[in-house]
Amino acid sequence: MNGIFQAIHRAARSIAPCAFALTLALGTPVAAQNPFEAAVRVDDQIVTNFEISQRMRFLEVLNAQGDLRQQAIDALVNERLQVDAALRLGVSASPEEIEAGLNEFAARANLGPEQFLNQMGQAGIAPETVRDFIANGITWRNVVRTRFGSRAQITEEDIDEAIELGTVLGGGIEILLAEIIIPVTPENQANLVSELLRLREQIGGRTEVFSEAASRFSAAPTRENGGLTGWRPLQELPEGLRERFLTMGVGRVTEPVPLGGGQAYALFQMRGQREVEAPQLPITAIDYVSIAIPGGRSTEALTRAEQLRVSVDTCNDFNGVIPGGFERQSVAPGALPDDVALALRSLDNHEMSTSVTRNNGTVLLALMLCDRVTAEPEIGRDAVRERLVGQRIEAYANSYLEELRADANIVYLN
Repeated sequence: MNGIFQAIHRAARSIAPCAFALTLALGTPVAAQNPFEAAVRVDDQIVTNFEISQRMRFLEVLNAQGDLRQQAIDALVNERLQVDAALRLGVSASPEEIEAGLNEFAARANLGPEQFLNQMGQAGIAPETVRDFIANGITWRNVVRTRFGSRAQITEEDIDEAIELGTVLGGGIEILLAEIIIPVTPENQANLVSELLRLREQIGGRTEVFSEAASRFSAAPTRENGGLTGWRPLQELPEGLRERFLTMGVGRVTEPVPLGGGQAYALFQMRGQREVEAPQLPITAIDYVSIAIPGGRSTEALTRAEQLRVSVDTCNDFNGVIPGGFERQSVAPGALPDDVALALRSLDNHEMSTSVTRNNGTVLLALMLCDRVTAEPEIGRDAVRERLVGQRIEAYANSYLEELRADANIVYLN
């Protein structure tokens, strides 16, 4: 059943992204209350405890994370405002649109619409909850298209810039990780794995404990931020790690992961996963510089790496600073050693990492990212234009929703 619900989760994001972006969270159960009692008053409308509990259960089935109760309330309040705006504008979701949306939901789970509603019923979710969720999303989509469609004009220059920056077309997955990376050295190679296993047990899924450990022990630059890598496309990770992270729950910590053929070991903690509508275009090559510095992670070697870092602004500058003393490569992402790939993943262009070592920790491999080379989009300019229109309309929609909330009289009753 988990596979079905994962497919449903993907479908929820595809019908009306503007409406659904605020609804994905998981939280605590509603306290015992009169289910039909008003929990929130939104101008002259109400949100009942029953609606909140139903939305919470629905989001739980969608495998969502976070504070379910609060986010369910926020989503239902938003929908009251969105539907009210639709009434003022004279737009709605037609029965045909709702049925099409339901069919799309069901198809993503390889089910017919009736089978889908039955599956939801077995999970404690009323058919009306599902239909309202779909109808409200479609209604809001129609509102923003009617209100802002004529303002979302895209020029040829906009299209050229989007293609050049690599920010058009194609959905994808981004993940947020925290990491502890420790190079193997002659001093720790006998017991590093067992020590990391003990650390994993002590962490026990607690993010604050993981971050503290990363700050104390990790050799990666991310230690300055408690091990957090920032949201990154899944495709930037070494291929052997992608499937592992796709199936990890939030808070889970990996067992020690060998990197670079055993040159280092890492613990990773999953902090979040999201689908994105317009990630960067596929990366075809990683352009980077590597400098081998004797001494491993000794003070002298790290000082030498820092001296090099401050003496250059770009990768091209190494030609004048240490001619012949570095190696520059442009490599397909899948061909990178996994420890090098992880180190470069957290860098912006012309930033340096000192988390990688070689020769059993006796050589420091300083790395500088020069560029991520992206593929030309295999799509036409009309397709790029359509995507950019959607992005612009979504920005208008988010701003409009903020205005609606600011102008509304929202009273939380319990």
